Amino acid sequence: MTSPFTGRSSALDLSLLGAVLGLLVIGLVMVSSASMEVAGSLYSNPFYILIKQGLFVFAGLLLMGIMMMVPVKTVEKYSWVSLFGGLGLLLVVLVVGREINGSVRWIPLGFFNLQASEAAKLMIVIYLAAYLVRRLDEVRTRWTGFLKPMAILSVSSVLLLMEPDFGALVVLMGASMGMIFLAGARLWQFIILIMLLVGFIVALIVFEPYRMARLASYMDPWANAFGSGYQLTQSLIAFGRGEWFGEGLGNSLQKLFYLPEAHTDFVFAVLAEEFGVLGAVSVLTLILFIAWRAMQIGFRAETKKLLFHGYVAYGIGLLFGSQALINIGVNTGLLPTKGLALPLISYGGSSLLINCLAFGLLLRIDYERRQYNVETEKKSRGAS
Repeated sequence: MTSPFTGRSSALDLSLLGAVLGLLVIGLVMVSSASMEVAGSLYSNPFYILIKQGLFVFAGLLLMGIMMMVPVKTVEKYSWVSLFGGLGLLLVVLVVGREINGSVRWIPLGFFNLQASEAAKLMIVIYLAAYLVRRLDEVRTRWTGFLKPMAILSVSSVLLLMEPDFGALVVLMGASMGMIFLAGARLWQFIILIMLLVGFIVALIVFEPYRMARLASYMDPWANAFGSGYQLTQSLIAFGRGEWFGEGLGNSLQKLFYLPEAHTDFVFAVLAEEFGVLGAVSVLTLILFIAWRAMQIGFRAETKKLLFHGYVAYGIGLLFGSQALINIGVNTGLLPTKGLALPLISYGGSSLLINCLAFGLLLRIDYERRQYNVETEKKSRGAS
């Protein structure tokens, strides 16, 4: 088991690692600011939620470090275990899951609740990357290669809808479709499938009353500002109060029991209120840099014929970027309300731990790609 912590100073992508650590620090600060009143009311300790988040960050960094020492070949070898593990979690949560706010998404583990969809998304992406490597020619030339992974995605989609977790379904399908497209699937096949998926998503919205209510409140939240549009209007008020430079750390009014889920799904709104447009754009820039860097790592690995490395990197970048942008879109009123955390920033153990694990794998992928370059250079020098 080779370690990226030793050897050349360029073995690690320090810019990516720095951006991830930066978001973790920002997350701790914002969770602390947004949760003090809630924690004081619920637990008689204003630092209760901050302490738990700090423990999650510590555990996440440990997982990231461990994952950075696991060879990517090992991950590829056990990709089938990853698939059954992901689907298994989605099944288990339906049997023993804990219901919160009308959804059964969490498996109680005593010390924290594991959100099954967070782990399942990464597990399914890892399996899909291995499938694309094995069936690459078939994916690029035949409908069968394109449709086979749809069976797996269809099963996972049904399980996610049974919770229900529509937001996780959108993120998983978006990342999976992106991976298949980047692997070289024919454009016309991709367009047909996207049209079918869009039709399916529209049907899910139209035939589910609570989703239609969310869509209606999204179209005109102020028409029902104290009903279905309440959360979005309070979020928009937070953005309005923040203006360019914000009210200052800790000075948000919306977190004082006006904005629901202020330290989880709507932490970005509190950040915008306290740090203004400048702070919101700075965080958005970090998020976009991480997503772009993941895609760049994937492209560089693919050009070196490290296909599994590349496809997993694409998947991680798409999962992270799409979930972050959907969360920000919901906070700003650009998208209908969904229960999605802001990766690395929102309070919650499942999202934070799985994202740290994913970025540990991503850093390992880039480390092995760099080592491959070094070994190739040595061989070329020896041959000459």
